[in-house]
Amino acid sequence: MSADGKVPGGPAGWLRPLRDEAALIATAGTFAVFEFGGDAWLKGLADPLVATGIFLWLFGIMLWASFAVVRHADALAELLGEPYGTLILTLAVISIEIALISAVMLTGEAAPTLARDTMFAILMIVLNGLTGAALLIGGLRHHEQDYNLQGARAFVAVLMPLAVLALVLPKFTVSTVDPTFSVPQALFFGVVTLLLYGVFLAVQTIRHRGFFEQPAAGDDAPVAAHAGHATRSLAYHATLLLLTLLPVVLLSKRLATVVDFGSVQLGMPAAFGGVVIALLVLTPEGLAALSAARANYLQRAVNLLLGSGLATIGLTVPAVLAIGLILHQEVTLGLDDASTVILLLTLVMSAMTFGGVRTNLLQGAVHLVLFLAYVMLIFSP
Repeated sequence: MSADGKVPGGPAGWLRPLRDEAALIATAGTFAVFEFGGDAWLKGLADPLVATGIFLWLFGIMLWASFAVVRHADALAELLGEPYGTLILTLAVISIEIALISAVMLTGEAAPTLARDTMFAILMIVLNGLTGAALLIGGLRHHEQDYNLQGARAFVAVLMPLAVLALVLPKFTVSTVDPTFSVPQALFFGVVTLLLYGVFLAVQTIRHRGFFEQPAAGDDAPVAAHAGHATRSLAYHATLLLLTLLPVVLLSKRLATVVDFGSVQLGMPAAFGGVVIALLVLTPEGLAALSAARANYLQRAVNLLLGSGLATIGLTVPAVLAIGLILHQEVTLGLDDASTVILLLTLVMSAMTFGGVRTNLLQGAVHLVLFLAYVMLIFSP
């Protein structure tokens, strides 16, 4: 890119966009292969080599495309400023999550608990694993880090009740035998969750936008959080972000078939499918958050991580409840007792961590311990 911000002309200038969008080309090509004959390979999943190969292929391609989505969202963040850029990234990632969950719900036996397991996995990864790692990395490099207390408290204040209503309350309701919502309950909580998330977005982007911006720093000022990639026009990055998302969403059903086979047919833990989806959608966003924390731009890490956790509840819960009602399919949301304890402890610790104006590595270590406890309980409940 030239000094004036324009992409240079000539052959190299024309080839660069093709290189930059290689993930889009590969993902679209993969979709075309499956659409025109490749779906027959999904009938041979009983062969472990075939199942493993297809899983690694699809997961790798979709993960590559997710990184491209992050790159375009980062560019939009540069052009639009915070918190719009982070919000665009969060919504893009959550759309992949909803597509994958919906695909698995329509695919096989893992469907009733898949939404719950995915939402719980995402909350544990972002609130404990990634938050812990971000605070630990930032604490080791900068000792203490500043963020906007009002913005972080707004995230936690909305996340706590929505997480409890979605993942804990169904365990204790008596309208249904299983830890699910009845039809009136599903309608009520789906609408209320969506409305509350909408109110939060209005606060984040319009009324109190300053709550979600990096506070003024002193001598240890943060460096730019968005760097290392060429920035073109707003229309270019918005269009390419959507075009990159499209084949990922269209490939979701194929990956869902393999994930369902692995979690059900091969006897994997019940939460396996949720963890796979969580890792796919969170890896690029998580790496962006860790990079921001390392650069002493903790507010962007907070916006990414807490925003992802909140969007998971605020958008995924209404989506899966609507799908369940339309298809007359049971959606199990209530967590078991051990998972409920871990979730409540995580929410309390998140409120304590983001209840002050500075963070340090001790808080990161505590969150990482909670994440390791979650991982242990997956394989030894």
